[in-house]
Amino acid sequence: MEFNSLDAQRESCEKYIQIQKHEGWDIVPDNYDDGGFSGGTIERPALKRLIADIKAGRIDIVVVYKIDRLSRSLLDFLNLMQVFEAQKIAFVSVTQNFDTSTSMGKLMLNVLLSFAQFEREITGERIRDKIASSKRKGMWMGGPPPLGYDVKDRKLIINDDEAEIVRLIFDTFIMKRSMKLLVVELKRLGIKSKFRITGAGKHVGGNTYDAATLYKILNNQLYLGKIKHKDQIYEGQHQAIITQDTWNTVHTIFQISPRVRGAATKRKVPSVLLGILKCGGCGSSMSPKHTKKNGGKLYRYYVPSMHMKGKCESCPVKQIAAAEIETTVLEQLHYIFNAPELLIQVWKNATQEDNTVTEEHIRESLADIFTVWRELFPGEQQRLLELILEKVILSENSVEVRVRAEGLYSLIREVNALKPKNEIVYERAAAACAG
Repeated sequence: MEFNSLDAQRESCEKYIQIQKHEGWDIVPDNYDDGGFSGGTIERPALKRLIADIKAGRIDIVVVYKIDRLSRSLLDFLNLMQVFEAQKIAFVSVTQNFDTSTSMGKLMLNVLLSFAQFEREITGERIRDKIASSKRKGMWMGGPPPLGYDVKDRKLIINDDEAEIVRLIFDTFIMKRSMKLLVVELKRLGIKSKFRITGAGKHVGGNTYDAATLYKILNNQLYLGKIKHKDQIYEGQHQAIITQDTWNTVHTIFQISPRVRGAATKRKVPSVLLGILKCGGCGSSMSPKHTKKNGGKLYRYYVPSMHMKGKCESCPVKQIAAAEIETTVLEQLHYIFNAPELLIQVWKNATQEDNTVTEEHIRESLADIFTVWRELFPGEQQRLLELILEKVILSENSVEVRVRAEGLYSLIREVNALKPKNEIVYERAAAACAG
């Protein structure tokens, strides 16, 4: 049309500017009209040109016929106001009492901002409540599908090939008891992370696993068929990939200090169960043996002496990895030391030697044992085990740990005697690092 609403609006704005000429206002000749474009979006060519000219310093004041001519979206409007404020641009509405070059106009803008903030927070609360309600029902709430699952109709469906990889990761960690060895094993097998193509066509995944990624997988309760929301765990609507027993075994291993688990894999470490470990089949002592493979890497294990001599060929045990049995014994001792009945028995034995010993002292000393243990040389570890262990009997499907309750107070005295020496070592090590 020869004369439309845009022309009428511009004419009103020009008249307003003419009235303000005594304030030094001058009209920029360019038109910033977006005919045919909705005011519900800021993706408009003339508006983008306006913002570019503002940033270039060509404009000081923006005049509109009505506020919604700039944008009908409150969020977009506020974002534009932030751009204007950053560039020190005044904003004027001809037909409404809104002029940010005046104190009243700024007050109105602040009122609008307050209501907008309230609206955003209410919307956020609704979204959070919706997510929490959905997760309580065990629903998958979106995002990239995890390894082992595909998404179909907004639900998690098991991907059989990937599920086998998940089980392999859990089982291998149980066997290796080391995140570093798990990474090496998966790399050797050529197993890589889940590959996918994003909606934008970007390729994601397909990389070798690192320890951080594997740690997240081993701690993801999604694989138990559960959904986590903050600190709460709910039964999910998807199927589990691993069993509860597998999960419990992995997280029992996690509770052991990495330094204790790592110590079991170091080279040339004396066998701390020498003279203590017995075969549950033939009853003979299990002797430590070792072999070197793969460029000199040391592998330690225990073998029943009767089987080694050929006198018990049908031995049900045959041999066991040293790291596996040593770690198992330490785990059992950790649980035994926390048993109330053992604590009372040790305290009673201790009071026969020193009636000033308190139950609290015994409890604290037993708790200190594993802290000091990690700092000892293997020879000292073996000597301490000899004080408290009568024997460890290894059968085909079980491990029996027999503790000398009377020897525990001797162990406490030994540990307390070692503590000052270790503290000196720590101080010197810290000083050396600082130097």
